[in-house]
Amino acid sequence: MNSHEDSRTGVATNIVDAVVAILVLILGGVIIYGSRQLGSEWTSDGPGSGYFPFYIGLILVIAALGILYQSLAGKQKNTEIFVDREQLGRVFSVLIPAAVYVGAIQVIGIYVASAIYIALFMIILGKFSWIKSVTAALVVNVVFFMMFEVWFKVPLFKGAYDLLSFLGY
Repeated sequence: MNSHEDSRTGVATNIVDAVVAILVLILGGVIIYGSRQLGSEWTSDGPGSGYFPFYIGLILVIAALGILYQSLAGKQKNTEIFVDREQLGRVFSVLIPAAVYVGAIQVIGIYVASAIYIALFMIILGKFSWIKSVTAALVVNVVFFMMFEVWFKVPLFKGAYDLLSFLGY
């Protein structure tokens, strides 16, 4: 091992596996509970509404228990660091802007939000010039607008403030 790997700190992969297994276990339990409420038995005219979801939930629970056992008590637990601070920072540098973009769609619509998102992403993370970034963002969104709104006649969400209402679409 080199000194870089020795200095990595973070949560071990088997702990992350265990947490995900617990979440899948909960999901499977919720599916089983819901399918039991719907009726998961075989009825006189075939399977009840919850019959197949019950077995999907059961498969999820069994798989989650297997992963949970393997991650906590298995002989070959993966105790390497799952993600370090630098890697997590890179993930969040994409995840946070994407979450803001999804929220912006609700307010200013998909076309305006997409243009801003593409331009800022290119400028901040891609280190492109602002003129190239804004041009690319506008061209991409004009093409999508023409494709969906004009040619296919499929209107996409314009947002609560509909900043493009002056276009008549």
